[in-house]
Amino acid sequence: MRVIIMTGSHPRHYYVAEQLIKTGKVVGYLTEQRGSFVPSPPPHLTEQDKQNFIRHFHDREQSEHAMFPETIDVPDSVSVRKVTVDQLNSAETIEWMHKLDADLLISYGVHKLSDELLDEAPERAWNIHGGLSPWYRGTTTLFWPFYMLQPNWAGMTVHKLSSKLDAGDILHHAVPELEYGDGIHDVANKAVKQVAEDLHYILSNLQLDELSFTPQKSAGKLFLTSEWKPEHLRVIYQLFNNDIVDHFLDGKLPKVDPPLVRAF
Repeated sequence: MRVIIMTGSHPRHYYVAEQLIKTGKVVGYLTEQRGSFVPSPPPHLTEQDKQNFIRHFHDREQSEHAMFPETIDVPDSVSVRKVTVDQLNSAETIEWMHKLDADLLISYGVHKLSDELLDEAPERAWNIHGGLSPWYRGTTTLFWPFYMLQPNWAGMTVHKLSSKLDAGDILHHAVPELEYGDGIHDVANKAVKQVAEDLHYILSNLQLDELSFTPQKSAGKLFLTSEWKPEHLRVIYQLFNNDIVDHFLDGKLPKVDPPLVRAF
């Protein structure tokens, strides 16, 4: 098995790449340089909303840097390509990918791959989506389960790459174990670790021809970037003080388990 991986450049992306490279099956690694992880609060916010915003993104950065590596060591046997978003779908990237003659492409944390690139990609191409599809598709999908008071629906989806966002047939859902004291960012980062471990197992122990996929038939929602507002953070920090998991584990919130798809 020969695998190409394409990821962003934040610590969580590096962690996933590192776990996949450890399988010894990765022949190419593309990284897309992503933007700042800590945005500035919009000017129109009330003082409380501003503080919630600062707390949220500061804590996200601290949690991610504490749990994941800043860089990774890539063996000389792996071809490395570093790109900007403008270079991601370029002819040079397509040529680089084509020359590696891989059996599988896995993407995580990069911008949308073009139809032209997908046409030249290996027949098997998967995406790692931060969110449980089809119920949480689109963006900010590890935030919305907490806003909906469903922390056990915060997880990751491995699905076939398609031209339609987060809509490909599902191979695997990964969800972390919730523990007392977990905040929103702890759960998100544990979900990333879980999907990395699960994919490491899949690539190391299962045959590509034997894997089965489940179509996304159930109704869900595609969350847009424009739908998230800093004011939504009031639920996380003012109403619950980031202890939604504790309330859930204490039985103070309704418990409905997601119908997960598992590859093993």
